[in-house]
Formats: sequence, structure tokens, C-alpha cells
Amino acid sequence: MTVTEAQGLLDIGRAAKASRVGLAAALFAGLLASVPVKAQPMAAPNPSTATLTIHVLNVAEGGTVRLGLYDRASYSDEKSEPAVAADVKAVAGETVIVLHDVPAGVYAIETYQDVNDDDKMDMTWLGLPLEPYGFSRDAHPFLSKPPFSKVKFTLTAGEQNQTLHLQNGVSVLASK
Repeated sequence: MTVTEAQGLLDIGRAAKASRVGLAAALFAGLLASVPVKAQPMAAPNPSTATLTIHVLNVAEGGTVRLGLYDRASYSDEKSEPAVAADVKAVAGETVIVLHDVPAGVYAIETYQDVNDDDKMDMTWLGLPLEPYGFSRDAHPFLSKPPFSKVKFTLTAGEQNQTLHLQNGVSVLASK
């Protein structure tokens, strides 16, 4: 074998090696391109939920304002859990409660001010409330809580507000 022939074989060997390296690089790049890239989730608001801001007025000093947002089925059952609940430290005059990511629908609000923070609505021996309470649409009860038809409101997606005034069972009786 001559030097020229040996040089030719060496050049062929280098070309084959370069070709294999190029092929491997191309395969690796193709493999990377085919691997799914996990996208980071974006914190986009859900278009079918709402942010509901409730302004509770006539709030006395001290305690906690306890609020429940009920759908039709859970409103009528005294033992049902609300769809959404919130407990907020009472601010004299007005307490603002904000509920986020609430599914759109038809709801009712029940609230009371737990003045003594004993986690329950205090009642007289007749079953009348001793602590301030309120309902959506400022509905007034008569011997029992108002029916759903008197307190219901439609919550649509986006931002909405509700305002209600706390009332006191003793003052309701005195005014009648």
C-alpha cells in the first residue's frame, strides 16, 4: 500500500467517523425535539367562576361575622354545609367579605355576627336569634328563615357585589 492509498483510507475513515458523529447529533436533536416539553401552567382566571364581594352593614363591635353561601338544595336543609363559607373578624359598621372562584349559579346568603365568638348563633328559649343576622336581598324572616325565593340571586362569572344589613331578633320583635 502506498502512502497515497493510506492517506485516502485515512480520509475515508475520518469522513465516516464525522458522518457517524453528525448522524448521532442529528438523531439526538430529533429525539429532543420529539420529547414533549411540559408547559408551566398559567394562572388564568376561570371564565365560569366569580369573585363575590359582600358588604355586611350594621355590624356591632367585636366578634366574628360568619357567612354561608348556599345553593337551592342546601339552603332548605338546616344541617347542610354551605357551598362556600367565610368567617371574618367583625369590623364595626361594615365588614367586607370577599369570596373567590365561586362557580356561577343561583345562591342565597345567610350571615350572623357571632358577638361572643362561641361558634354558634345564640337563641332565646323560644328559638329567636339573640345575635345580629342577615340574609341576601335584605329579606326579613317571620318566625323562620325566609324562603329561598325571597333571598336568591344569580351570580354570573366575573366580579359582583352584594350588600346586606344585619338585623337583630329582639329589635324585629319590638318593631312589630
